[in-house]
Amino acid sequence: MRIESAHRLAVYYAPPADHPLWDAGCTWLGRDAAQPQRALVPVCAWAAAPRRYGFHATLKPPCRLREPARASAFVEAVAQLASTVEPFEMPPLDVGWLGDFMALRPGEPFDGAHPIVALARRCVIDLDPWRAPPSESELRRRERGLTQRQQALLQRYGYPYVLDEWRFHMTLTDGLAPLPAWRDELTVRARRHFAAALARPLHCTDLAIFAEPAAGEPFVLVQRCPLGTR
Repeated sequence: MRIESAHRLAVYYAPPADHPLWDAGCTWLGRDAAQPQRALVPVCAWAAAPRRYGFHATLKPPCRLREPARASAFVEAVAQLASTVEPFEMPPLDVGWLGDFMALRPGEPFDGAHPIVALARRCVIDLDPWRAPPSESELRRRERGLTQRQQALLQRYGYPYVLDEWRFHMTLTDGLAPLPAWRDELTVRARRHFAAALARPLHCTDLAIFAEPAAGEPFVLVQRCPLGTR
């Protein structure tokens, strides 16, 4: 796709392409955002939303670019940010639940000193000048059920779950509310599917730029910006 024509851009953490977790995540969702033409049958039938966004953890939420910014210049800014951060080891992940959806989450809590927390914060703050403000309808759609802090973050950064409200997670299912009686069975199935991949050490080696070609279309991984190239 032509990145300059993208409707929205996002900066995500995605496992390295040669790590088994990337393939495990893509096969679970039934879609490879780096190779959209790859034919995959989803392992999980309740993952329409994460399938569209691609296997990832959000660092800078999807946004339209502020006029007259060009996507190529945004990519350069992401690459510059990435170059100032050294690659680092990720915390061990496990299958868990965040509200009404299943996700890969850190197996043990980690504090704000972890490099992934600092990286997510920088992506939100340092790249914010590129973001076009959301429309009033977008704000109204998102503000339901938010705390005061989340509402303040939504107004300031266009998204409520950033900075101190951010939680690392790689979404595996749609929201399943009310939670189904077979939730435990699905958790066991997911742990079995991801076991071999999660047993391998995992690192953050780049920032992955995903693009939404047009409103509502599946996101595509358009570029990886390596860490530590300065």
